[in-house]
Amino acid sequence: MKNFHKKPNTFVGQVNINVMNLDVALEFYQQVIGFQVLEQTNRKAVLTADGKTGLLTIEQPVDVLPKEERRSGLFHFALLLPTRADLSAFLRHLSKTGYRFGASDHLVSEALYITDPDGNGIEVYIDRPSSEWSWSNGEVKMVTDPLDGEGLLAVSDLEWNGLPADTIMGHIHLHVADLQKAEEFYTKGLGFTVVSHYPQAIFISTGDYHHHIALNTWQGVGAPKPQKNSVGINWYSLVFPDEAERSKVIGQLQNLGVSYTVEGELFVIEDPSGNKIQLTV
Repeated sequence: MKNFHKKPNTFVGQVNINVMNLDVALEFYQQVIGFQVLEQTNRKAVLTADGKTGLLTIEQPVDVLPKEERRSGLFHFALLLPTRADLSAFLRHLSKTGYRFGASDHLVSEALYITDPDGNGIEVYIDRPSSEWSWSNGEVKMVTDPLDGEGLLAVSDLEWNGLPADTIMGHIHLHVADLQKAEEFYTKGLGFTVVSHYPQAIFISTGDYHHHIALNTWQGVGAPKPQKNSVGINWYSLVFPDEAERSKVIGQLQNLGVSYTVEGELFVIEDPSGNKIQLTV
């Protein structure tokens, strides 16, 4: 299978979200999802699958507010497991915990959906081999069909022992205020390609992946961005293959009138709906 999350592709690296209570969130992310804690302070924890690389950071802001409805921001972040046997073990684990979840077959992938205690959306999925994906006129065929749970459980009898070390951030799905403005920003600015359309949503990628980012207006056209201290996304990172590609993208963003700030070695921007992005190499 092609590796869509390495050079020469651009892909999502890390996600940072707010939660209401760090201790409650940590219990969920460790016991239900299977993360390890890489670093922790009183109000912040960096979570990892391999014990070395941060994938998700959870923060409890001062005067934190509950998740706001009808806002732009996070729909879900998606953790990509290495094998179907891993997803089988995770499904068995979720069934045992009694935690509510959803499940879908998207043809290109098989996915389980869950929300954390504060309503932050999470997808845990595996990809089918890219040789099995169906493309037509530059778009990949994706559907939302019921998942064959019994078939998935029959793949393996392995027990869930936490996220496998090779787990990565497979993609991110965001609520935006204006789909046309978002498409221009992410394609003409950041260099992604639209690979699928869905009602009030687009799916974009580099290197012919089914999607590294999805964008939708399901919270309503014109949805305002959430307050800074509310539950939801703070930022996510995009990993570029090299400095030359990142510099090219920064130039494209400037041509669109997008400003940026520099934080150490990071370039930080916001999409038209206020979703904050760190541009890394």
